[in-house]
Amino acid sequence: MTEREKMVAGILYDAGDAELTQLSHRARSLYRRYNQLGDQDDVVRLGLLSDLFASMGKGVEIVPPFYCDYGFNISIGDSVFFNMGCVILDICPVKIGNQVMFGPNVQLYGATHPLNPKIRNLGPEAGKPIIIEDEVWIGGNAVISPGVTVGRGAVIGAGAVVTKDVPAYTFVGGNPAKVIKTDLDKLDY
Repeated sequence: MTEREKMVAGILYDAGDAELTQLSHRARSLYRRYNQLGDQDDVVRLGLLSDLFASMGKGVEIVPPFYCDYGFNISIGDSVFFNMGCVILDICPVKIGNQVMFGPNVQLYGATHPLNPKIRNLGPEAGKPIIIEDEVWIGGNAVISPGVTVGRGAVIGAGAVVTKDVPAYTFVGGNPAKVIKTDLDKLDY
């Protein structure tokens, strides 16, 4: 397997691999140009995002600045809003559904490292996919850890650190995030 194939599969890989370094530089070039454009020239901005991501639906708005590792592992649905300062470490696939809202400085961390310091010091990295289902709202400064799935209609409180899957229509908050309210789909407000 190539280092890229290992990375996307979520197994230990060499992040210093020449191909991955080139792909990382490509992503940085695209998102730096995007971030510098600000609110000007929507056609160019959408073109840069289309070049960066694996797929992107209609009605996607990303307030600069935005950062990611590679971009090619990120799939975004329709009507998705990212507030400023969001970061996606897309070592493995990151799938974002439709009608998802991200507050400022939300971090999606698909990257991880070996827990054993002897192995970690040798430099290999790994990752786990992240899935954000439809109609999710993630509050500002929240962190989504590697391997987490956030279920449809869930709400992540501001500043939460999500280390486990979040069931559909559930509100979680805190560090580590814990369930605060369930059955959000049955509320009047």
